[in-house]
Amino acid sequence: MAKANPIQFIQQVRSEGGKIAWPGRREVVMTSVMVLALSTVTAIFFFVVDLIIRTGLQAVLNQFG
Repeated sequence: MAKANPIQFIQQVRSEGGKIAWPGRREVVMTSVMVLALSTVTAIFFFVVDLIIRTGLQAVLNQFG
């Protein structure tokens, strides 16, 4: 494998860096809001599932205890 010239490597990195399409402010805000909303929905879902399982398990244990 041939060694790359450090100057050439830096030029290639800068060239590739210029091709990056950075998101705009609106896109960052919308993505952040969606992440927070979906995280909240997921947390509520797992809270409800945990509550149902805990209530059912307590009912079964009270039946035999």
